[in-house]
Amino acid sequence: MATSMAAALAASLPAPQSAPTPAAPIYEAIPASMSKVIDIEAEIPVTNIQLDGLVVTKIMKHSRDAQPGVALGLLLGIDMDGTLEISNSFPMPHVNEDEEKSTKSLARYQASMLRSLKEVQADDSVVGFYQSTTLGAFYNQALVDLQTIHQEKLRHGGIVIVHDVPQAARGNASFRAFRLTKEYLEAHKKGKFNTQSLMEHRLTFSTIIEEVPLKIRSNPLLGAFLQTLTAPGESRVPAALPPSFSNLDLTPVGLTRNLERILEAVDDYKTEEGNLAYLSRQIARERARADAHVAKRKEENVQRVAQGLAPLPEDDVTRLFKIPPEPSRMESMLLLGQIDAYAKSLAETSSTGLVKMYAANAGASV
Repeated sequence: MATSMAAALAASLPAPQSAPTPAAPIYEAIPASMSKVIDIEAEIPVTNIQLDGLVVTKIMKHSRDAQPGVALGLLLGIDMDGTLEISNSFPMPHVNEDEEKSTKSLARYQASMLRSLKEVQADDSVVGFYQSTTLGAFYNQALVDLQTIHQEKLRHGGIVIVHDVPQAARGNASFRAFRLTKEYLEAHKKGKFNTQSLMEHRLTFSTIIEEVPLKIRSNPLLGAFLQTLTAPGESRVPAALPPSFSNLDLTPVGLTRNLERILEAVDDYKTEEGNLAYLSRQIARERARADAHVAKRKEENVQRVAQGLAPLPEDDVTRLFKIPPEPSRMESMLLLGQIDAYAKSLAETSSTGLVKMYAANAGASV
C-alpha cells in the first residue's frame, strides 16, 4: 500500500519546471511592498503552518473512522509570506487490490478530486499530506518515502501533518507538522544509508525529520455553527455539560497498550540488528577471501618476475568475488524513532497516573 501510494503521488504530482526567461520583459516589476507576499520564485521558506479548523475536523473524523487502520489524505492550500495556509483536505481511499491496479486507481481518484475542486473554484494546490498515528509513533518507511516525493515535486517541499488518535480520544487534539531535513535529502540523493553515509551527514533518528510550528485558525463559519448548538427550548442558553468522573479514574489510560508497543518495537529492532550483523559477517568473510586472493596473487607475481615470466593480472578480484554493499541502516534508525516515541508517550501517561495516585493517597490520609 505504501509503495502504491508513493507511486500514485509521483505520477499525479506536477513535475518541477524551470520558468522561461524572456529576452526583454514586457510586464511591470512587482512593487517592493508586495515582493514578500507574492513569492513567484518560491524564495521565501516556509517557517510555520496555519491549519484551518475545518481541516482539523476532517482529519479527526477520517482518523476515527479508519481505525484500527491508518488514515491518509492530501492537504490543500497556499503559501503566503512564509506561512503555509492549509484550507482544505480530502482522504485517500484504501485499495485492497494488487499494486499496479491500486496505483492507477489512486492516481485517477486524486486527479478527479483535484479537477472537481478546481471546477468549484476551491483550493486545488497540494501542499502535503496527513496521516494518523497511535501513541505518537509515526516513524516508518512509508511516511518517509511519501514525504520525499512531496519535497522533490512540490513548490516549497510540502509538509506532513501527524494526528495522534489516542490523544484526541482523551480530549487533546494532537496535531504536529513535520518535513524532512536537508541532511536526509542529501543522503537520499546519494542513495546510501550505510554507516559511512550516516556519519558524513550526521543522521540519527532525531535528525531525519524536523518539526514545523503549527497553529490552528478557527473558521468564522465553523464558529457561527458552534454558536447555534444550544439547548432545545425557548432560552438560547447552552445546556450544561453532564458531570464527568473520568478524571478521577486512577487506572492509567493506555498504559498496557503502550508497554506492548514498546516491547514489539524492541523485538523488531533486535531482529533488524541481527539481520544487519549477519549481513556484515558475510561481507567481512567475502572481503577477507578477496584480500587473501590479492595477497596470494602478489606472491605469485613476485616469483614469476624472478623467473622472468610476465606477472598475472591483479584486477580480477571484483570478477571473482562479489562483495555485497553494506546494508542500509535506515530501518533500524526508524525503529529507534518508534521506540523513542513510545517511551515519551509512556512517560507522559505514567506521570499523569502518578500524580493522581499521590493525590488519592494524600486525600485518603486526611
